[in-house]
Amino acid sequence: MDHAAPRDILTPSQLNTLARSLLEDSFPLVLVEGELGNVARPASGHLYFTLKDARAQVRCAMFRPKSTWLKFQPREGLKVLARGRLTLYEARGDYQLVLDSLEEAGEGALRRAFEELKSRLQAEGLFDAGRKRALPAHVRRLGVITSPSGAAVRDVLSVIGRRFPLLEVDVLPVPVQGEGAATQIVQMLRRAGGSGRYDALLLTRGGGSLEDLWAFNDEALARAVAASPVPVVAAIGHETDFSLAEFAADLRAPTPSAAAELLVPDGTELLSALRAHRRRLVSLGSHRLAQAAQRADRAALRLHALRPRARLDSLCQRQQQALQRLRAAFSIQFERRQAALRHAQGSLRAHAPRGRLAALGERLAELQPRLHAALPRQLERRTLQLAGVARALEAVSPLATVARGYAIVQRADGQVVRSVGDVRADEVLDARLPDGTLRLKVLPG
Repeated sequence: MDHAAPRDILTPSQLNTLARSLLEDSFPLVLVEGELGNVARPASGHLYFTLKDARAQVRCAMFRPKSTWLKFQPREGLKVLARGRLTLYEARGDYQLVLDSLEEAGEGALRRAFEELKSRLQAEGLFDAGRKRALPAHVRRLGVITSPSGAAVRDVLSVIGRRFPLLEVDVLPVPVQGEGAATQIVQMLRRAGGSGRYDALLLTRGGGSLEDLWAFNDEALARAVAASPVPVVAAIGHETDFSLAEFAADLRAPTPSAAAELLVPDGTELLSALRAHRRRLVSLGSHRLAQAAQRADRAALRLHALRPRARLDSLCQRQQQALQRLRAAFSIQFERRQAALRHAQGSLRAHAPRGRLAALGERLAELQPRLHAALPRQLERRTLQLAGVARALEAVSPLATVARGYAIVQRADGQVVRSVGDVRADEVLDARLPDGTLRLKVLPG
């Protein structure tokens, strides 16, 4: 007989632990519908039973406090919808389902529809916190969309009347359950939002079963709540009840009364705050009034010290004196300007252009004959002077010397040879004569 290796041998507790881990990792949250059997609720408050159909059964456990939240009394033979996770009770090796919730089978179908619609709307972003709006700081007019005969409207009006009776409240009547209720709620919600009358809307009703609250899980209603131009507060059923309308609303309240408290301030607190503000205002006004009185007193003292009437008389006297000096100075200046003007007029008449032009015309007539007579004599004198200068220039010109039989000897660079020592043997020179130039070569001496 083959024996397993020591490392492959498990104890019962190890085996059950592995089996439990395999079960819990392999199965997510499951929904199981079946018939209750062997229902037991010991003193611990836990709930134990089997869930069965015609062919099989599975052990179930629902621990406190979830078992105390059930809205019905579990009993033998009742069809239910259970939601939970598969596990294994290691101490006895029992395979079982540990439940998070338990509903009657009729509500189970509704619950499945609710979860499916909720997941779809949530994926669209209809419930995103980013699209929700804040409530106004002070609601002046509130529309309450609810049944006019239900307990919810009485709770809301009672809280508002106690906390802040000045708030204007309109009850907008609608059916809150039954066929056609969702459609009428949508219509009322749209009329109220489009009226421009309300600062906020409260959508509310009292508690009930999932079927009773089903109108508030309508898709059209959830979309109308999300699209409302006015912020919507939803309080549907009890604290543990949730509806799609509440998920879509800008704010959810656990109960109608809590919604009313969220929407309106406490009148007593407001009155206390107003009284505190009034005291501060009176104190601030008194303080500023006292400061103003002190400033007025100081100004009166300064005004009395300055004696404004005497100062005003002195200023008037100085003004009169200044006016007299100004008039005297103006008269003197005016007389000076008049005298200067008369002098300028006399000078202008003495140097009038018309008389000066006549005198200049006469002078021109006298000078013209003298000019005509002087021009030929001046020309003859200048001609004689020019001839004398020409003769003097010719007398000293080298060309005149050459004409008398001399020659001018120059080196190749044009320099005049003035001495025998200025040239060397075999140097070529130029001799300038009256009628031309000779090329000469110096022979060795």
